[in-house]
Amino acid sequence: MRQSALVVTLVIASALAGCGKKQVAAPPPPPVAPATPPPAPPPTTREVAPQIDEYARLKQAPVDEIERMGLLQDINFDFDRADIREGDRALLTRNADVLKRFDFLKITVEGHCDERGTVEYNLALGERRARAAFDYLIALGVSADRLKSVSYGKEVPLCRESNEECWARNRRAHFTVTGKTK
Repeated sequence: MRQSALVVTLVIASALAGCGKKQVAAPPPPPVAPATPPPAPPPTTREVAPQIDEYARLKQAPVDEIERMGLLQDINFDFDRADIREGDRALLTRNADVLKRFDFLKITVEGHCDERGTVEYNLALGERRARAAFDYLIALGVSADRLKSVSYGKEVPLCRESNEECWARNRRAHFTVTGKTK
């Protein structure tokens, strides 16, 4: 019996030793709300510069600055051709939209060719290319009195290498902003 009492005492002692209370940290106190919210910043009294819309900004800008903006995109032509390619019709439509939106811009449509062919032949071909783009813009509603065409033939190339890729880049109509209407 004494052994039983000893065993029971040991079992109870080990159970009590393993069930000791663990200290749990108390949760932090809730933040204290300020008695009054901070005051709103005072309204600004400085004058704000008036916003200038894009039309007015371009109307005031110098022509060379407008030209550097790249508002108008070139179109390209097939070898020995002056007809507008299907893909370039969309570019001309975008150019016409720009010219109608900024109805004060005057442009020159430049016809260019690659280096193959005589000077005389390429000047004539460049003129046909410039006129094709010129006429297409007029058909899209751009006023003819804001347009001028010129041919540079093969005299003003973009690329000077003698290969098909370079020649294709040179066969183009380039649109240059040259002035403004009054």
